[in-house]
Amino acid sequence: MTSKARTLGGFTLLELMVVVAVMAILASVAITSYSRYAFRARRADGQELLMRVANAQERYYATFNKYGADPVTGDLKLKSATSEKGYYTVTISSSDITKSYTATATPVAGGAQAKDKCGALSIDSTGTKLPALTDAAKNANGRCW
Repeated sequence: MTSKARTLGGFTLLELMVVVAVMAILASVAITSYSRYAFRARRADGQELLMRVANAQERYYATFNKYGADPVTGDLKLKSATSEKGYYTVTISSSDITKSYTATATPVAGGAQAKDKCGALSIDSTGTKLPALTDAAKNANGRCW
């Protein structure tokens, strides 16, 4: 065989390993970016749950002149204390249910949203949403609200 036929033969093992290494680096960057995006997208599930609770609380207050204490079985009669897609559960707390409440959506333990930097989301009877925009550590992966 001539040397010309030998040079047209294909890839060397070194070239193949370089391509595999580059692909591994690109994949690791893509997976990290995707997981951050997925946290932000699933956060909407908790926000929606809290807005449903807040709306139900205002309807309940307009009727009974106090806020509801139980989101499911008692006062507010929501279908479930878990968000529609199952990433968050809601609890309602208050020192005086006739004057105020705080609804908190907590990521389900061990669930896909458990490692989100925002952590638990909350809204109170005045409409204050936490974590606040000024909390830079919580809002590191996009705005929590």
